Amino acid sequence: MKSVQRAGFALCLAAGLAVSTAGRAQESLDGYLEGVRETYGLPALAAAVTRGGEIVAAGAVGTRVAGMEIPVTLDDRFHLGSDTKAMTATVAGALVDEGRIEWTSTVGDVLGGTIADMNPALAAVTLEQLLSHSSGIPTDTPEMIDIYMNPVAFEKNTTDLRVDAIDRWKHNAPKVPEGSPFQYANFGYLTAGAMLEAAAGEPWERLVAERIYGPLGLETAGFGPQASFGMYDAPVGHAIDDAGTVTPMTWGAAADVPPVMGPAGNAHMSVLDFARWTDWNAGGGTRGPKIVTPETLAEIHRPHVKTPPIRNPAPGTPSEGEYALGWGVIAFDWATDKLLAHNGSNGMNLAKALVDTTADLSVVVMTNFSGPRAESAASEVQRHLYEAYRR
Repeated sequence: MKSVQRAGFALCLAAGLAVSTAGRAQESLDGYLEGVRETYGLPALAAAVTRGGEIVAAGAVGTRVAGMEIPVTLDDRFHLGSDTKAMTATVAGALVDEGRIEWTSTVGDVLGGTIADMNPALAAVTLEQLLSHSSGIPTDTPEMIDIYMNPVAFEKNTTDLRVDAIDRWKHNAPKVPEGSPFQYANFGYLTAGAMLEAAAGEPWERLVAERIYGPLGLETAGFGPQASFGMYDAPVGHAIDDAGTVTPMTWGAAADVPPVMGPAGNAHMSVLDFARWTDWNAGGGTRGPKIVTPETLAEIHRPHVKTPPIRNPAPGTPSEGEYALGWGVIAFDWATDKLLAHNGSNGMNLAKALVDTTADLSVVVMTNFSGPRAESAASEVQRHLYEAYRR
């Protein structure tokens, strides 16, 4: 997630080898990653590189919980945050391929029969605009955060919660700013998720599980907090207060964003499964499984809107770029071509995805920490691995 405020919720590569799940030898990144992890003081750090349909390097180091000695493994679940958005966009593409919805379908077309008296400007917003953050729906406002945190969450399933959320916001008129129409909108992805649910007749969570997790064999993938209740069986996220105090956030509501926000960013999975997902994207949909047609994946990957310049961007964050559907399209100063990239954080974890479709290469980095240290460390690893393995 990118903008939800937690107001109480908030080149030396190691020579060792690890055996991949495909039976091939993949290079271990543990030695390199441990040095970065120690430098930046992170609890855990994981990364993987794919090339041409294979995971060629991977590593996971550190502890699942700060202050405890519980080593992480390559199969440990990390949180994806807003990297989930590309999955929502891909599910949308699958439904477009099946004729159940169109990129030009509007909120009113799909949800108007369920949500009455919707502001005409909101009703006219298209699925493509929602997925490209160009609808005029703003970045999380206090009103939206109150909606995410509404007590009705204890009374309804997530599908109904999303309809309820839109119903509570329906009188607002989206406003497209001058210059670039881009506004990073989690609420827009919530709305897109509700449209997909209505079009398919299934919850968003099932759509992602059936159409992405299952076909790609992402056995560690799930939704919500990474760890099981009462167990330290995954790297838990860590909250950092204004004084710098670090608190492990183990289970329950405080360990993630509200479930209603799922389409905007509450997936989790291991670094290896995350790499399998980015590798499928790097291949441009030309190798199995067939989740969407290559043409539809190209539509998801192509730039749809220019992003406005960012003043004083965070380390590793370009000051400007473009946005596709669930993916940023970024010209990094250390890469020849524009790359697909996205960051994800729920305020307690950080995940970075980088995809080079020209080279058929991808890099993923994950940590159970957030903030400037996590961003700097993950950006350093991302660039280092891309430059080391790009050929």
